[in-house]
Parts: sequence; structure tokens; C-alpha cells
Amino acid sequence: MAGGAAGAADGKKPRHKGKHDKPKPWDDDPNIDHWKIEKFDPSWNEGGMVEVSSFSTLFPQYREKYLQEAWPIVKGALKEFGVACELNLVEGSMTVSTTRKTRDPYIIVKAKELIKLLSRSVPAPQAIKILNDEISCDIIKIGSIVRNKERFVKRRERLLGPNLSTLKAIEILTGCYILVQGNTVAAMGSWKGLKQVRRVVEDCIKNVKHPVYHIKELLIKRELAKNPALAHESWDRFLPKFKKKNVKQKKLITKEKKPYTPFPPPQQPSKIDIALETGEYFMSDKKKSAKKWQEKLEKQSEKTEENKRKREAAFVPPKEDTSTPYESAKSTSNSDEIADMAKSLKKKAKEFRKNEAQENVRLESYVASNEGLRPKKKHKSSKSK
Repeated sequence: MAGGAAGAADGKKPRHKGKHDKPKPWDDDPNIDHWKIEKFDPSWNEGGMVEVSSFSTLFPQYREKYLQEAWPIVKGALKEFGVACELNLVEGSMTVSTTRKTRDPYIIVKAKELIKLLSRSVPAPQAIKILNDEISCDIIKIGSIVRNKERFVKRRERLLGPNLSTLKAIEILTGCYILVQGNTVAAMGSWKGLKQVRRVVEDCIKNVKHPVYHIKELLIKRELAKNPALAHESWDRFLPKFKKKNVKQKKLITKEKKPYTPFPPPQQPSKIDIALETGEYFMSDKKKSAKKWQEKLEKQSEKTEENKRKREAAFVPPKEDTSTPYESAKSTSNSDEIADMAKSLKKKAKEFRKNEAQENVRLESYVASNEGLRPKKKHKSSKSK
């Protein structure tokens, strides 16, 4: 502040930020296109490069054969710009470096992008286009976005679409070349198109928005761009708004933890214990087999009756409902009560039969034991006589 005041007192203008930001005569000239990228002229840099700059990148083994075949094309394309290139098959690397003939200082960066695209399975004729000033490239890494491999493969297929239809649509609308290879997506085109491609790819892999919705948006924007009246207006009212629907996932069934007890659970009864309780243990093999056979016959008879009922049900004509709604409701309730009563009676009859069979088994075993003891007593009496 003191320096500024002293300067003002001496009659000099005070220093301020942006003193060189003055209007230039060519700023408002309508004949000059400020966004146009002018082609490099070698006369701008006649002295050439002072230092040698070089870049190298590795390539996978499966690309070795193709690169050997396509290397003369790559070498010829780089020679025009005065850039040297080397293919090392022992190390599996590609190297580009500047020479004395190099004039354009930015061409080495373009050459670096070229070898990077070649290592990413981009065909050589397509990759050489990166040397043009209008075309840029972007390599989008998608492998680390999703952890689950199955989910990642599914989303990557979603980006490609059936018969690569989705990918072709994105290429046409953005004006970019796109190649999905492994864990990366290589894109070539204008900066505007590359920005759109990156957004579409990342939204697809992150499961934010389906590529089809992006395609719809791009189509609408393309049509709106043709209308000069909407050049200075917001297009939000024309663009569709998609709401993400949350799909309900299956709730995991968690088992309730039982309270901890230091004592072991009670011992379960064995087959012999159950047989002793029911009385089957004292039955002979013939009686056991007879009982099993009887149970089998009962099950068969029940099954045949049920099947017969099902077959006959198809031929029974439906009853005409002539009663009032109140009467029909009453009749249905009565029929339900009768059905419940019949079920309970059947259950009780079954239990009664089971108990009766157990009592018969016990009586028979008791009688058999008594019969075994009687003749011994007779023998003793005969001996005494």
C-alpha cells in the first residue's frame, strides 16, 4: 500500500493485477476464427529440437505378430514428421524419439499416443490418424471400477450391445472411434466427442445410466443444435429425465442366535428306544412285515381314491348359484365347518386305531410269555407224582 501511494505521489501509475489484459485489435475481428487449430509450418522452427525426447511402451505378446507386419506402415508415417521409431521384440516394447529432422515440438507427444494405441489393439491404419492435430485420444480404464468380475463382464457387454449395435450408435453420434479391449476402452476423435464417450462409458460401468438413454439424449441434442434460435437457451426442458428404479434385492435369511448354554443338548432317542415305546421291538418278523404291508395298502387305497376323485371332478357339472349373496356366504361357511369336522374325526379315528394296535401287540406278547411258562409247571407236577 505504501509503495502504491509513493508511486501515485511521484506521478507514476500504480501497479495492478492484469495490467496487460488490454483489448487487442484482433479480438473483435469477425474474419478470424479463434478456435481454429492452424497446421504446423516447419518454417516456425527451422533450428529443430535442441534435446532428444523419447518415449517407450510395452505391448502384450499376442500383438507381436501383427506389429511386425504393420511396423513398416508406422515407420513410414512417423518418418514424414522426422520421428524415429524402434520395435524391440526381445523386451516387447516400442520406442519413439525425436531426431535432427524433427520440427514440430508436439509431434513426439502424438507419437507417444500412437504407440500406446497400437499396444491397446487399435489397428495401425486407424492409430496413425492420431498424428493429425484435429484428432486426440483417450484411454479409459474400466477394470478397477467394479470389483465383481461377473458384474463387470455383464456391464461391458451392455456397452457393446447386441451385434455391437450400441457401440456403433455411440460412435456415429460422438464422431469418435471406440475400441473396447479387456480392462480399457480406447477412443479417438475430437475433444468434445471424447468427453461424451468418457461420460457414457463411466456411467455404464458404474451402473448410473444405461447407454441407450445416453444415445437418446445425444440424438435430441443433435436435432436441437440444428435450430439457431435455441443456441443461447438451456436445453434441459427438451432432454428426458430418467429416474433410476431401485430393484428390490432378496433379503438374506438370518438365523436367530440361540442363547448360549454350557450344557450339551439332550440325547435323542435311538431307533431301539422308539421301537420299545411303540411295542414293535417285541413283535415277530412276520407281524412286522404284515404291519408294514397293511400300512402300504392303506396308503395305496388313499392314493387311488384321491386320483379317482380328481378324474371324476372333470365330469361333475358346476352347480348353479340361485341363492342370494347372504345365503351363499352362509352355505360356504357351513361347508367349511363340515369339512373341518370331517378332518378332525378322521384324525381321531386314525389315532384310535394306532392305540388299539399297540394294545393288541402288548396283549399278544403277554399271552405268548404266559404260554411259555405254563408247560414248565406241568412237568414239575408230573415229576412230583
